[in-house]
Amino acid sequence: MLEPQAIAAAVREHSGVLFRAALGQGFSDADAEELVQETFATLLSARFEGRSTLRTFLFGILYRKCLERRREAGRELAVDPGDEVFESRFHTGGHWAKPPRGPEQDADAAEAAALISDCLKALPPQQKEAFRLREVDQEESAAVCNVLGVSDTHLRVLLFRARAKLRECLEGKWKRG
Repeated sequence: MLEPQAIAAAVREHSGVLFRAALGQGFSDADAEELVQETFATLLSARFEGRSTLRTFLFGILYRKCLERRREAGRELAVDPGDEVFESRFHTGGHWAKPPRGPEQDADAAEAAALISDCLKALPPQQKEAFRLREVDQEESAAVCNVLGVSDTHLRVLLFRARAKLRECLEGKWKRG
């Protein structure tokens, strides 16, 4: 029997990565969350003998739970996938929930991406890297501080300055364009 503190630590340490793995298997947020819960419930009744790491053991349980869930879904009455797509794209009145993008929006998006890329190139290297890691790659602040070798306060200053310079640059280019 596992200690309650060990179980709590395992949940804190592994639930996020198990959730992302379930999402990666193609499950919805709700189903992925349910699968993670079932994985930890199974861990409580399983005999973990330590022949692998706990993480590997949990991933094995999650993988089997995903297979079970797919088998169960295959037994359910099949629904026309076109209905689901239609319902997700149109309101009940028949209007688009989100109109499709046209060539004009694609051109605007490409132009905006080029402007942002030009403005990012103009940033000092440390600000550019801090912005990329935190905002683009969505890394945790602690990880960014570790990579850049700066304090949390210095990271906030770098991000503030990067955002301010990007805004100024984009506004200037937008007015000229």
